[in-house]
Amino acid sequence: MVIAHSPDADDIFMYYAIKFGWVSMKDRAFDNIALDIETLNTEALKGTYDISAISFGLYPHIRNDYALLRTAVSFGQGYGPKLIRKKETVLKKRFKVALSGKYTTNALLFRVAYPEAKIVYMNFLEIEQAVLDGVVDAGVLIHESILGYDDSLEVERELWDVWCELAGSELPLPLGGMAIRRSLPITSAIAYENLLTKAVQIARDHKEALSKMLIERSLVRIDAPTLEKYLELYANDESISLNETQYKAIEKLFEIGYEHGFYDQKIDPKDFMIPLEYTELRNS
Repeated sequence: MVIAHSPDADDIFMYYAIKFGWVSMKDRAFDNIALDIETLNTEALKGTYDISAISFGLYPHIRNDYALLRTAVSFGQGYGPKLIRKKETVLKKRFKVALSGKYTTNALLFRVAYPEAKIVYMNFLEIEQAVLDGVVDAGVLIHESILGYDDSLEVERELWDVWCELAGSELPLPLGGMAIRRSLPITSAIAYENLLTKAVQIARDHKEALSKMLIERSLVRIDAPTLEKYLELYANDESISLNETQYKAIEKLFEIGYEHGFYDQKIDPKDFMIPLEYTELRNS
């Protein structure tokens, strides 16, 4: 069984309790593949992987083929992607901007807020340099890049502020989650979700030891202090299992996408989760 995730520190942290053998499943071996988030989104549209990290902004497009998992989720609360530009630069109405992918949550919010901007999609690791080189007028930074960028750049707008305006509240900003193929046997899907949930829980319980191992083995791109800060943003205790507030936030994101023509219908995320109660009903 292959689990596809991004190479970003939060995904690495939430998966590697499985990779290191701290969590396992009888008679089932797991492997992983790390791809940038937009590649994962694109592969999910093709149905490539049984279990995959995705942007929440993608999910309505794959709802018929994948169920949402409740674990390994990343939200922003007062923070998130940043629209940056060179200092002393004034952005015109149709400014050229670099985004990390068409199906990312940040792209959905940006396109709603800036419908006339000229968008270029590129790997998120290339966005800062593209702004510095003048290839684009601005760019949306995501993942670890929000924690540090060149001194000649500054924030034009926080996408957290865009989210709050569109949502009409300060619900947490849904960024990334996990999806599982619907064609898998339901008992297997439940077992996989339980395993992944346990992996994230154990990662959090042993954060210091796991973080040290990730740093020592060069499995993350950032240093120890930055990793500590980053994990508290995107792989924190709220990442273990979705809560009611997070459900409401995902539902609001899907509502915004539907109202602005990005989705063909408005959906309730709770209708697209694995029915965990199936095991109890089956054994009753």
